[in-house]
Amino acid sequence: MPMINIDGQEYDLDKLSAEAKGQLQSLQFVEAELGRLAAQTAAMQTARIAYGRALKQALTAPVQAGFSGDTIKLG
Repeated sequence: MPMINIDGQEYDLDKLSAEAKGQLQSLQFVEAELGRLAAQTAAMQTARIAYGRALKQALTAPVQAGFSGDTIKLG
């Protein structure tokens, strides 16, 4: 008899209705996806910072011969 705690109330998983089990499964899926997306967001923010620093460093480096003068708009 596995139990689950929802808002401080204990429920026996074996006694939940099919609808309640489906809603619980959907909620668990959404929670897992939110966790995955939070981790992915953190990784993308870290990459953005690293790319920004690398860009600043590249912009302050001496210009090499053959630079074509292309324009890039950021943001």
